[in-house]
Amino acid sequence: MSLLKRIESARPGTTGPGTAPGNAPVPTGSAPGTPGQPPAATQAQRLMSSQGPVRESFRDVKFRIQSRVIQDLDPKLDLSNQVEVRRQIEEIFGKVIDEEGLALTRAERVRMLEQITDEIIGLGPLEPLLRDESITEIMVNGPRQVYIERSGKLELTNVVFQNDDHVMRIIDRIIAPIGRRVDESSPMVDARLTDGSRVNAIIPPLSLVGPVITIRKFSVSPFTVDDLVRFGTATPEMFDFLKACVEARLNIFVSGGTGSGKTTTLNVLSSFIPNDERIVTIEDAAELQLRQEHVVTLESRPPNIEGKGAVPIRELVRNALRMRPDRIIVGECRAGEALDMLQAMNTGHDGSMSTGHANSPRDMLSRLETMVLMAGVDLPLRAIREQVASAVDLIVQQSRLKDGTRKIVNITEIQGMEGDVIVMQDVFVFEQTGVVEGKIMGRLKPTGIRPKFVEKFEVMGISLPPGLFGFSY
Repeated sequence: MSLLKRIESARPGTTGPGTAPGNAPVPTGSAPGTPGQPPAATQAQRLMSSQGPVRESFRDVKFRIQSRVIQDLDPKLDLSNQVEVRRQIEEIFGKVIDEEGLALTRAERVRMLEQITDEIIGLGPLEPLLRDESITEIMVNGPRQVYIERSGKLELTNVVFQNDDHVMRIIDRIIAPIGRRVDESSPMVDARLTDGSRVNAIIPPLSLVGPVITIRKFSVSPFTVDDLVRFGTATPEMFDFLKACVEARLNIFVSGGTGSGKTTTLNVLSSFIPNDERIVTIEDAAELQLRQEHVVTLESRPPNIEGKGAVPIRELVRNALRMRPDRIIVGECRAGEALDMLQAMNTGHDGSMSTGHANSPRDMLSRLETMVLMAGVDLPLRAIREQVASAVDLIVQQSRLKDGTRKIVNITEIQGMEGDVIVMQDVFVFEQTGVVEGKIMGRLKPTGIRPKFVEKFEVMGISLPPGLFGFSY
């Protein structure tokens, strides 16, 4: 008998398959419909309707076995030696199962052993989701609700935690190795997993649904130009143009909403940087995967338990200017660091790149103005706009469309100032043509406008394919 059926039949006060009320044995030869023996169809219905309690009981048994396995593990065992830890867990698990007298099918045994191993040396119920390469984001909304993002769409999973404390243990396991903390006095934390995945956690009293974890998964192998072309994010012609822009050392901002793919696009753009340049990257949580040889990666630091020792991105940007960088890449500008980034772009650090949250290229310029004001400087608006117009050459606007696809919807040139207004011109745009079976149809196309900085390409010997902008020249 399988473990699930054994648990259900042994449950006090229940009538499992093969037992009569009061747990009296029933002759196996009884005909369907005989008193004390429900028809086969009724048994199947009862089994299906009892899936909720059966699942609970399976978890109860798993936690009991897990406690015994943890108790019997060698306390001096090095948990970093996962091969030895797994060997011991499997050995103790087999012994405990035999002592408990539990009859498991092979599938149940494998599933329980895997879950217990994940609890001891991994992130518990999240481990199967982390191993699934088709999942791009994991969202834990308290112990009973876990969503994932797959192909740009949200899905509710059947993954559950035991209780709030169980979720808190997983959060502590994530943040402990990097020396961060989360408690009532500091109920929010940003962290990253060993594979580079970005993690945010927020706990009660700020969260009313229990501890919440959001994991942006890290791709083991970075996406390439070919990948993004295959996904429909951009066309080969658009990447030919962007490659020329990076090689010509234009200053570029990638803008878009949350989850639109800004960091992925920035990573691909950074792959066009020549290998003989010194690159300094600055991020809150290191996500960029640059393949060049000469890369210095800096990461901001939150305050310690006394509220001291914080090193924000703005200080790192200022420090990077003293590190003789050829290019500075800031993972995301959110506040006053935008001023330091613009000043760097305006003082010889051409070819710098960053991302920002905005709904359109024009909104990105407005956001930059706001972020400069957040630096606490008393500058007139026109002076700020002149800084922005002279520093930023190109804005790449990325969007996640309603069907879950991610596309570069605008590549926009910053042409300069006219009066008090920054003049912009789209070079490439996404033109939506309709919706077919929920999928957005459209095309990425050039606008026919030749950017002013093409002359810079010619001076630097960078050639573009004929007809790239929709006409030959």
